[in-house]
Amino acid sequence: MKNSYSNIFSFNKKILKKSIKNLNNGNIVGLPTETVYGLGGNAYSKKSILKIYKLKRRPKSNPLIVHYLNLKDASKDIVLNEKFKKLYKQFCPGPITFILKKKYGSKINPQASAKLKTVAIRFPNHRVVRSILKGINFPLAMPSANKSTNVSPVSAEDVFDEFKKKIQVIIDGGKCKVGIESTVIDLTNEPRILRPGIIDKNSIEKILKKKFKKNIINRKIISPGMMRKHYSPGIPVFINQKKHDGKSAFIYLGNKNMNKKKFFSLSKNLDLNEAASNLYKLFRKIKKQGYKKIQIGKIPNFGSGIAINDRIQRASKS
Repeated sequence: MKNSYSNIFSFNKKILKKSIKNLNNGNIVGLPTETVYGLGGNAYSKKSILKIYKLKRRPKSNPLIVHYLNLKDASKDIVLNEKFKKLYKQFCPGPITFILKKKYGSKINPQASAKLKTVAIRFPNHRVVRSILKGINFPLAMPSANKSTNVSPVSAEDVFDEFKKKIQVIIDGGKCKVGIESTVIDLTNEPRILRPGIIDKNSIEKILKKKFKKNIINRKIISPGMMRKHYSPGIPVFINQKKHDGKSAFIYLGNKNMNKKKFFSLSKNLDLNEAASNLYKLFRKIKKQGYKKIQIGKIPNFGSGIAINDRIQRASKS
């Protein structure tokens, strides 16, 4: 399918080669994953890492997630532990990120992990990025393809909206299936969830056969997704709203107001996974339609609802 964007490409062998060439030369490529679109660069290259931070206007204290094809590749850079191996076997490749100790002698550029002794790693489950990882001899540092604090992109067009032609290659892999960022779990000591996602705490506790302690707020940023303000659509967001003010866009669950203007349903069927996958798409749609404010009704706080509430709470911070 043709598009009107000169730097958005459908995926084929020619574009695979072009992307690998760009990455080998230290350039940044816009790539689809099952969660959100990312800005991919060589995690071993200082040049590539600094380009990512500059493009995103991201604080260098906020580490990047490093993406691998498989456990064998990751074992060169991280210290394995039994909890990680169990979770890897159950959930990978997939939308979960692990904070682990960095191995002595790892080639990961210190800037990618914000000069910490830990590193955030993930094994993406999207054929495009997995095909690229098979064709390169380094992992990909790949944060979401948006400017820092903005809402994450779930389509190739969203990436273009953020960066225009500052990126030479954006691969169109369709709309992201998950639609929100990965679950982040710290496994350096006692396990704790640093960012909720669609793989929820209960699912992880079942695999580890261990209940997690209540998270202690850690001011030190050791993982993406810990910044106070994040996922912002660029207009004020008000959460847990009971009544529409008559002017704002109103986001809710269900089909009660389906035919009413200014009302936007995350899921007609009250499906929280579907709601999560539609959240950022609706944020962008509402902003483009010229609304000055977003109201969001109460979202159930279980399953994927926990992740949705995390995102909208951060989006609502001024």
